[in-house]
Amino acid sequence: MSRLFPSPIASALLFVVWLLLNNTADPAHLALAAILAVALPLVTAPLGAGLPRLHRPAVALRLAAIVLWDIVVANVEVARRILGPEQAIRPRFVWVPLDLKNPYGALTLAGMITMTPGTISAEFSPDRRWLLVHALHVDGGDEGAAALVASIKQRYEQPLRQIFDGVPPP
Repeated sequence: MSRLFPSPIASALLFVVWLLLNNTADPAHLALAAILAVALPLVTAPLGAGLPRLHRPAVALRLAAIVLWDIVVANVEVARRILGPEQAIRPRFVWVPLDLKNPYGALTLAGMITMTPGTISAEFSPDRRWLLVHALHVDGGDEGAAALVASIKQRYEQPLRQIFDGVPPP
């Protein structure tokens, strides 16, 4: 049975969501929903083979709260800068060195940076040891860039290392 339904919850959700999105229980839609509910989990099952093991779920919850707070604060800051004088904006690209070993952790860091208004992750270096970040505003030249890097590493990367790499807290 598990060979036919590698993820029974996903199959059930696919079936129900398909019917809800189409707002019908027509026999053709029931059949298509059943086919999708069986086929999609079978096709995507090999993709889940290398999912990361998450360490320290309490750290993950605390990090989620920090990111949500940073998103709210950054929204206000970006609105203030955009509605103010143009010279109040000093955009800059900054390379952030990465200590994360787990690729899922690095991708999570890039996603959190992109979700926070005023910053966006632009690219990884070919060796995945650096992340290029564009910031809408960086005060103070190189000192401001160093402060941005330190903030990213302390607020986001350090907890992600605990969560994905199993590194003990400092």
